[in-house]
Amino acid sequence: MKKNYHTLIIGTGCAGYNAADRLYDLGIRDIAIITEGRSMGTSRNTGSDKQTYYKLSLCGSDGDSVREMADTLYSGGGVMGEHALCEAAYSTRCFMRLVELGVPFPTNEYGEYAGYKTDHDPRSRATSCGPLTSRYMTEALEKSVLNKGIEIIDFQRVIKILTDDNGVCGIACASTVTGSITVIGCQNVVLCTGGPAGIYKNTVYPESQHGATGLAIDAGASLVNMEQWQYGIASTKFRWNLSGTYQQVLPRYISVDEEGNEREFLYDALGTDSLGLIFLKGYQWPFDTRKTEGSSKVDLLVAAEVKKGNRVYLDFLRNPKGLEEGFALLPPEAYNYLERSGALFGTPIERLQKMNSGAIELYADHGIDLYTEKLEIAVCAQHCNGGVLVDGHWQSDVAGLYTAGEAAGTFGVYRPGGSALNSTQVGSLRAAEHIAGQTRAVGTLPAYTPPRIRYGKSNLAEIRDLLQTEMSRAADFDRDTAGMRNLFGRVCELYEHFFENVMIDDASQVAELFKLYDMVITQRSVLSSMLCSAEAVGTHGSALVDRKPDQSGGVPRQNRTVTKGAISEILPISPMPDPELWFETLLARQKNHSQGGLR
Repeated sequence: MKKNYHTLIIGTGCAGYNAADRLYDLGIRDIAIITEGRSMGTSRNTGSDKQTYYKLSLCGSDGDSVREMADTLYSGGGVMGEHALCEAAYSTRCFMRLVELGVPFPTNEYGEYAGYKTDHDPRSRATSCGPLTSRYMTEALEKSVLNKGIEIIDFQRVIKILTDDNGVCGIACASTVTGSITVIGCQNVVLCTGGPAGIYKNTVYPESQHGATGLAIDAGASLVNMEQWQYGIASTKFRWNLSGTYQQVLPRYISVDEEGNEREFLYDALGTDSLGLIFLKGYQWPFDTRKTEGSSKVDLLVAAEVKKGNRVYLDFLRNPKGLEEGFALLPPEAYNYLERSGALFGTPIERLQKMNSGAIELYADHGIDLYTEKLEIAVCAQHCNGGVLVDGHWQSDVAGLYTAGEAAGTFGVYRPGGSALNSTQVGSLRAAEHIAGQTRAVGTLPAYTPPRIRYGKSNLAEIRDLLQTEMSRAADFDRDTAGMRNLFGRVCELYEHFFENVMIDDASQVAELFKLYDMVITQRSVLSSMLCSAEAVGTHGSALVDRKPDQSGGVPRQNRTVTKGAISEILPISPMPDPELWFETLLARQKNHSQGGLR
């Protein structure tokens, strides 16, 4: 490990590896990736029954265009025009780069990359390598990075991004083994640490994913749309989305009370209508306030059982009520889908074996046998659509601090399924291009004095569990304004006196101490954003505020919630750009550009 670098990338997921790989190709070689664990994080450890990558259509006769895809991204509400256009324009370039690196996206014998329709997708732009698409992406990008000899600094938790009057000047990090603190100078930081996975108790983020949004907050960067999250039904023993085939095979939803009494609660509440709604959860997995009388009623009923203190399960061993006499009571969409899949027979587990055996094997690999045991579930936080406020080059309002992937706030209210993976590649490439075209002054190694750390009987776990539980109770998809306000006050108080009140056993817990600090400072900003949005906008997107209906009439939001520290305000979004498209003009501009390529 050196004392100074041109650029440091934080995180070893799809965005972090791509940022390093692209910087190297652009001639910036004095770089390193820093991580608390190469095998950790969401990109390598998460997925679904068929994890989606969203891109421009590349097959068949149906038309598509960059502007159409940009309009789709923009129409989700709360999205800046420049981000929508960049993510559409760079889509094919980034997708084909992954193909060239060996990511096995399916293609026919003539080279067309087949697609299918995903959430909030008017065209069949989605593709997939199966349940582990993002893992395959991570591994392919990692191989490219290792082949280039790019340095990876492992087992270091970054605890502070250091700044001076000119912006970023370095970082401080703590060893996850010894707790020793090291300072490293740099001109730029690319923050690729994923979403703030640690702020909720009920979460489908992998246990190895924590996030580090607090680093950007602490450095003075603004956030955007931190109230915008995606929630859905997931297993809790092994954290995994239960979308797609897991729902389309029609498992039983049961709750078990403290005395062990079992009840098929969806049927009790909805009768045979529950069958169609279970099926729709495959296509409509995220909770959506526009569907509270449709498929999202399933989420509400699941959450209600959990709040009663009952345990809720998916049971693939027996058919749900309503299928006693066969499949005649299914709505046409469900019936036709199962018929075409050759699955109008048997039990849910038999149908799952027929339609997607890999979905069973996935749980078996994690010690869960769906042939013999029920799957405990909850409605869990899965993705943060907000993040660090970035410009069209994915640079924050702190000079030299760039953010890409889920840590960047580019997704808005609604997003097509799989667009997050496209964004990991586009955002990190845009950041790399901008960094390569800039010259920032190199300063001396920055000074850093860590806060005074208290040693004694550790209270890290106690504080973390309490705040995560309260966050899931008051500030998940079913939001209680009074509860959020109360929790906001408590979090602000803890933030102000954090290092006076939190203790650790010994130096080996220093990294964990700062991880908790990151969670607290992030919860503070998220709650500020949620409260601001609750007052100004109310129920919308994934936020059911005080059980009041959505009054938007389905009109996309033309504004965003911007948060600085603990202060939030509603600001307008930017329009879709109308850039130059005359070929001769662009050719002349290209020739005159010293670095080549458009910036």
